[in-house]
Amino acid sequence: MVQLMLKGFGGDQRKPASVDAAALAKYGIECYHVNAQVSKELEDIGDVRFGKLFLLLGYCLQAIWCHFRHGVSTLYYIPAPGKRSALYRDWLVMFLCRPFYKRIILHWHAAGLGNWLETHVQIRSRSFTYRRMGDMALSVVLSEFNRADAAKLLPRQIRVINNGIPDPCPDFDREILPRRRARRAAREKLAAGGRLTAEESSAAGGDAEIFKVLYVAHCTREKGLFDAIRGVMRANQLLAERHSPITLKLMVAGNFVTDAERVEFDRILTTPEGRKSVEYLGFVTEAPKKAALREADLFCFPTYYLNENQPVNLIEAMAFGLPILTTRWRSIPELFPADYPLLVDITSPEQIAEKLSAAITGSTAESFREIFHRNFSLEQYLSGLARAFQSVEAAGPPAAVSLGAGQSNPNPTTQ
Repeated sequence: MVQLMLKGFGGDQRKPASVDAAALAKYGIECYHVNAQVSKELEDIGDVRFGKLFLLLGYCLQAIWCHFRHGVSTLYYIPAPGKRSALYRDWLVMFLCRPFYKRIILHWHAAGLGNWLETHVQIRSRSFTYRRMGDMALSVVLSEFNRADAAKLLPRQIRVINNGIPDPCPDFDREILPRRRARRAAREKLAAGGRLTAEESSAAGGDAEIFKVLYVAHCTREKGLFDAIRGVMRANQLLAERHSPITLKLMVAGNFVTDAERVEFDRILTTPEGRKSVEYLGFVTEAPKKAALREADLFCFPTYYLNENQPVNLIEAMAFGLPILTTRWRSIPELFPADYPLLVDITSPEQIAEKLSAAITGSTAESFREIFHRNFSLEQYLSGLARAFQSVEAAGPPAAVSLGAGQSNPNPTTQ
């Protein structure tokens, strides 16, 4: 999301040759970016390593240099999730950088820090956090649920701005929607006991009897991988008991974080039920991921990851018109209408199974595509951020934002 913001506002002013003058003129935000990545992989985030301290000090010096060299007066920063080492990192960054900046903008990508401070941190550390990170000019949050994290630190103003992404499938109406409609119609006919014509089968991709469920995320227990597997296998049992001609196939895409979870997953794939119900696509780059999203019939992400907030994988799935089964966890329900039927409790494979078996002839693709256009476009994301940033300098020129010392990120291309 930081990469999208940086590009959308015209690029890094520290690299003048790459600056997009049109984007800069459109939003009026000058960005001087410090890529403050200290973790290369998900499992590295939160680990205490001496080398990270030297990296962080270097990033802070770069941010301070931007103030003196370019006259930057506003520091944009992504605060920590609820982890001690990440919190200590924020203390250091604020101690070193805050004295040089008139205004600090915090953008809360992760959720749960406020509650974590109240329940897992001693009062002395909590008080120190409030002193270092309190009274900021602006806190940007992704949802109403996330507002509580920012409010704990008493910022001068809070803005709720959804994530937004470029449309990943501009050919949706021409190429994706007809296939979605054909597959749904074919499943309805099969579920009613009918037989498909050759034309109907071809329009549905030749395998309408397989309901393809897609999981794209890090392959961890907390992200819901094993709940998704158990839910799909149980749904297949329910469908077999009802003599349904339709079966479910879970397509899993992503990296494993721990060896133990990879061993457990591989063991499942050695069983007859696992081979029938699950296929591992491995780590997928952009093109294969889009192909998987095109081919899928439903997106399943039953996460209960501690710092989950507004997952971008759900926004991508909406853009592809995919029905989404996910959890009532943190900010996630706010992505959907109030009566959305495909939300389940965390760690509930039996609920997942019931919802999946009912979803075979359920939601239409158009409704999800509409939610994406209405709430999660890149334009609304950028324009919302630009208005929020400019609001902190209402009496002066548009804000000059230094993207200083951002959140540790497992993907070096996104920050």
